Amino acid sequence: MLQEGKKRIWSDYQKEIADDHFFYVRSCIRQSFFPGSEQFFLHFMKNVLGKDVYENPSHTTCTGIGYHGDVVPLATIMTVVARHFALMKESGYKNIAISCVTSFGIYTEIIETWKHLPAELDKTREYLCKATGREFDVPENMAHTSDIIYKYRNEIADKAKYKLINLQTGEPLNVVEQIGCHYSKMFPKYGVGGAEFPNVLGGMITSWGGKVVDYPERRHCCGFGFRQYLVQANRGYSLSNTVKKFASMKPFKPDFVLTNCPGCNMFMDKWQYTMKTMEGTVYGDNGESIPVLTYEELAGLVLGYNPWDLGLQYHMVQSEPLLKKMGIEYDPGDKYKTKDGRQMPIPQNLINA
Repeated sequence: MLQEGKKRIWSDYQKEIADDHFFYVRSCIRQSFFPGSEQFFLHFMKNVLGKDVYENPSHTTCTGIGYHGDVVPLATIMTVVARHFALMKESGYKNIAISCVTSFGIYTEIIETWKHLPAELDKTREYLCKATGREFDVPENMAHTSDIIYKYRNEIADKAKYKLINLQTGEPLNVVEQIGCHYSKMFPKYGVGGAEFPNVLGGMITSWGGKVVDYPERRHCCGFGFRQYLVQANRGYSLSNTVKKFASMKPFKPDFVLTNCPGCNMFMDKWQYTMKTMEGTVYGDNGESIPVLTYEELAGLVLGYNPWDLGLQYHMVQSEPLLKKMGIEYDPGDKYKTKDGRQMPIPQNLINA
């Protein structure tokens, strides 16, 4: 009875994720700082799984950062998102795959607003028509791209060249999973596992051989917080949030951090560099900082992709210590070379390089 009760409760936290035919929308931050992540996702979906994924070149930012920074009004962002849905409709798609957690949160907030306040939906249709002459439909299925990688995590495990195992010790790697606040804290039903039991990253980690680290500040914000960072005078508050997280996880000796939010990835990567520069503080084992990876980068490593094709060299905290633990083969000489073999300038201020 107890087991059946658990299954029934867990069923409330499941999410339907479409199998195919996705209208793909990129992330401003992810494509700027971690472009290899989105390129891997598209390659994996189209060329490995054979899925139909389409992106419209007319797609624009969702303006989410401006909205959360109190610069863009609600009516404006609803009209911008309605235009995205119009592009999806015009392209012949009903399932939307969203790369950015902020955009994902924006879309869920707007869809829920329209459900409960239909007059706002009518106004948005009117605004969009006046501005662009377009009409839109609400997506039938909406998934964050981490949902989709989670859905196919076992297929990735079956094709894996490397596992999340420390080859020197034979033990699973200790992995901190950092789930973006806007993924399921605002509207839990839209995230795998909801806000209480989010498993979208944990499911990947365990399927690929790793161990999820539980620590006191596991669900604490990464420190981005939009206004906490966008207003320069508030950046100390942003940094202090990140420091609190890393100080909390340090005793558990994580081998790396896995994120599904571009903002979390950027801040947890770059604030480590900041703390090392300001105070000489590091949070990893053996005097090293902790690599922070996107779920696409991790899936690519597990499948045996070249780490430099995945863009790991663009992080502030470099990944070589992790690559060595996993036994991943790589050529250090190719790290800063272009596709045609030209040598790019080598950054001077990386850590763990």
